[in-house]
Amino acid sequence: MQSLRSCFTLSNGVQIPCLGFGTWQSREDTGTRAVSLALEAGYRLIDTAAAYGNERSVGRAVRESGIPREEIFITSKLRNAAHGYAATLEAFQWTMEKLEVDYLDLYLIHWPNPVQFRPIWKEATAGTWRAFEELYQAGRIRAIGVSNFLPHHLEALKETARIAPMVNQLKLCPGITQEETVAYCCAHDILVEAYSPFGTGSVFANPVMKALARKYGRSVGQICLRWSLQMGYLPLPKSADPARILENTKIFDFTLSEEDMALIAGLEGSCGEAPDPDTVAF
Repeated sequence: MQSLRSCFTLSNGVQIPCLGFGTWQSREDTGTRAVSLALEAGYRLIDTAAAYGNERSVGRAVRESGIPREEIFITSKLRNAAHGYAATLEAFQWTMEKLEVDYLDLYLIHWPNPVQFRPIWKEATAGTWRAFEELYQAGRIRAIGVSNFLPHHLEALKETARIAPMVNQLKLCPGITQEETVAYCCAHDILVEAYSPFGTGSVFANPVMKALARKYGRSVGQICLRWSLQMGYLPLPKSADPARILENTKIFDFTLSEEDMALIAGLEGSCGEAPDPDTVAF
């Protein structure tokens, strides 16, 4: 990856920008400004979700940017209460109306095993994926995928799926590498996206990360993002600060050594823990 315009190629041939802009915890009233700043800084991948409650603000920022729609890659995610075939189709339509777009670039199942579907999660996921496949084949979505899916969730999906997921979005950051799941995705041509690439924020105070930032003459955030790219992940940083938004794009002109890559990967506890999708109360 040489620049902000470099892309990964998904299994269906669709290209996705190698660095995205996350919007989790961006409120509806402030989300438009943050996304507008990101688009001005050169980001072309914007990641939102029905659960974030800011799809309207994301859509507004895209329209007001003046950038052609086909140059912006928009991702959203299915809300947990809408699993199942019919509910998924209805939820997708709500997302489209809020974003005010004609098509979605990527749609993800946000969680594989929401608490309200826990006794029947396999059946619910199968119905949801059938709706995803129909929307994809109808041209409403350019790519379909999942989020927070572990290998056993992906194996269950394979039992009824006709189209394999193209993306799996996971919590990946210093000390959290989810090696088994990432290896499974790589073996099945599923691109891995890294949400919360800065973890809980505690990584900024980590003495090892601060020392690496001094060594490379970069910020801790830039070290995190460069590490993510070199790991083969597509990171989705989030910020509301104009300077940080721009700073996070300046990660293509340096390389971390193999030793430092391993050091960062081994910083267990620096970013909390990866959530267990089978026990979270979502």
